[in-house]
Amino acid sequence: MGSGRQRLGTVGELLAMRHYQQSGYEVLARNWRCRSGELDLVVGRGSQIVFVEVKSRSSLAFGHPAEAVTAAKQQRLRRLAVQWLQHSGCRAVELRFDVVAVTGGRLEVFEAAF
Repeated sequence: MGSGRQRLGTVGELLAMRHYQQSGYEVLARNWRCRSGELDLVVGRGSQIVFVEVKSRSSLAFGHPAEAVTAAKQQRLRRLAVQWLQHSGCRAVELRFDVVAVTGGRLEVFEAAF
């Protein structure tokens, strides 16, 4: 993984985090890792916890960033969410999975994407 791509991903995650914070969400975790993988961002507001997958691209040359969140990736994110909930001890009435696509610094939020 090249440093340019890592930087692009980091910038995308920071933009997404700022978006959720400005929308009244508290950041519960960022880049949470376990043996099974990583959650980019976990935010909460009231009794709702949102698991956010951030995909960043410099352009649409290789497709829309959200297209990278395949069915297999969605299953992995669901499993990771269960592990995070067990690890954190957080209780939520409502869970949601969002995808944030960042293309050329432009943010697109897909709430309840899956």
